[in-house]
Amino acid sequence: MIVPPRPLEADAVIGILGGGQLGRMIALAAARLGFKCHVLCPDPRSCAFDVVHRVSEADYTDKVALDRFAEDVDVVTYEFENVPAETATFLSARVPVLPDPRVLATTQDRLAEKRFVESLGIATAPHAAVDGPDDLEAALAALGRPAVLKTRRFGYDGKGQRILREGDDPHAAWSDIGEQPAILEAFVPFEREVSVIAARGLDGTVQVYDIAENEHRDHILKVSRVPAAVPDAIAEEARAIAGKIAEAFDYVGVLGVEMFVVPGAARPVLVNEIAPRVHNSGHWTLDGASVSQFEQHVRAIAGWPLGVPVRHGRVEMHNLIGDEILDHRAWLTVPGATVHLYGKATVRPGRKMGHVTRVLPE
Repeated sequence: MIVPPRPLEADAVIGILGGGQLGRMIALAAARLGFKCHVLCPDPRSCAFDVVHRVSEADYTDKVALDRFAEDVDVVTYEFENVPAETATFLSARVPVLPDPRVLATTQDRLAEKRFVESLGIATAPHAAVDGPDDLEAALAALGRPAVLKTRRFGYDGKGQRILREGDDPHAAWSDIGEQPAILEAFVPFEREVSVIAARGLDGTVQVYDIAENEHRDHILKVSRVPAAVPDAIAEEARAIAGKIAEAFDYVGVLGVEMFVVPGAARPVLVNEIAPRVHNSGHWTLDGASVSQFEQHVRAIAGWPLGVPVRHGRVEMHNLIGDEILDHRAWLTVPGATVHLYGKATVRPGRKMGHVTRVLPE
């Protein structure tokens, strides 16, 4: 991997793999700091294309396009973790890629990710590898029900997951997830789902944002509230866990760590998943903190000093999902609310079309 010369000058070009809303918001933050952005994505309707200096409409496996892309940028980052790790590795031989592609490879596999987290002495839900129906039967016998069957790769927003309760047919669940390598997780009787956004700079400096409490609907994040309604000791443990993971990865950039809070347990904070990128539950930072997660990410990969995040008050972030976007004007007169629309051309059920942040007095 090529080590980036640091720091980048303000007119440098940042390459972004992925053209969704996260890439769009990274690019907007980069432009504010004087950087240009070049987005590579196979989807001609990518909403990030509307706000950047240059675009490459190409498949992530198109090596000719990747070569041209690498020649035009000073550093590469990615906006979602399902970019092929092979693509990031290919580019890393030509241009600095941050976070390191090895992080991407680990976090793309739920089993590898959990083993990494456990190697740090951090708790996760009890789990077992599932490579076939017999493995699933054995895992259910060991872990009990209810349990959650998840594909090891390419799952998000509830996709590639099935809950197995008493009486459910494990063979049907195995078929539902496409009969592909999976992991079975014991159901965690959590009180709250929380997440922490952490940033680590090239110099090893770590900054961690306040803990967010997350409410999901139909497996999709609907509302994040900051600060989470948890005891100070739980909040500090969650922040420490996120920082520890960033350090162990030798991470550069912003990452999100999703966790369960289980009061009364011997280890009351369990890591659920790691997102090696800016994260939906960190959107509150755009209007609710002195430096957003997107600017923080740009600073990190550019080798610039990280900002010290100062929260402006109590903050709520509401995702606008599917046709909720049609009512976005209702938020425009709400005190303390700021509307962010992603510019996506097609409205679909379950699709994140925008979000609203609302800053409230403490």
